[in-house]
Amino acid sequence: MDEQKRIETRQRLEKGKSYKWLQKISDIMDRYYLDAALGFAIPGGIGDAIAAVFSIGYVLFSAIGVRSFPLTLAIMNNTLRDVVLGMIPFYLGDIFDIFHRSNRQNMALIRGFVEGDQAIIHAVNRKAGISILVFILLCVLLYFMIRLVIWAAQYMFSLF
Repeated sequence: MDEQKRIETRQRLEKGKSYKWLQKISDIMDRYYLDAALGFAIPGGIGDAIAAVFSIGYVLFSAIGVRSFPLTLAIMNNTLRDVVLGMIPFYLGDIFDIFHRSNRQNMALIRGFVEGDQAIIHAVNRKAGISILVFILLCVLLYFMIRLVIWAAQYMFSLF
């Protein structure tokens, strides 16, 4: 029964316009290296940010279509890693973009997750766990940065 439900879900998702659109995005961005080309053409991380906008579709599809929190976190992990790598200065990041291919990785994660591929599901869960840990670490750092700013502001005001 569970297998039949997964087959029906997979068929419904694969026949949808969103799934086909994501496949096209994956092909255009990674096969034709548009992701890296945007980074080369528009420097300062702006091209990488524009390329990341196309990844919003993967996030929405995993959250709304597949309804999987771990898959959504894993896709966000890939996307953010792609943006960070792409922003490495002196066009080195754009060279990394040629090899990273986060759109294809995201599409493979979605496809494998929907098909019930245990290796993909394990990878998704691992990336989701890492994403949660990084998020917690960033929240702690943000807390200390806010405390530092408050302390610095109080110190500056005490001088006057």
